[in-house]
Amino acid sequence: MASCSVCGKQRIVGNNVSHSNKKTKKQILPNLQRIRVITDTGIKRLYVCTRCLRSGMVKKAV
Repeated sequence: MASCSVCGKQRIVGNNVSHSNKKTKKQILPNLQRIRVITDTGIKRLYVCTRCLRSGMVKKAV
């Protein structure tokens, strides 16, 4: 499973709980986008979550 290259956000594992209190496993996945980013070593394709994109933590390559 990929994670955010900036903040390290990954999947979260939890339980779906029904009305009768039965529990089944579920995964909550972050909204990751594979974008071209300008880094110190050049342009790379990285997985970045949308929160890091929106807050300006990465510089997108055009």
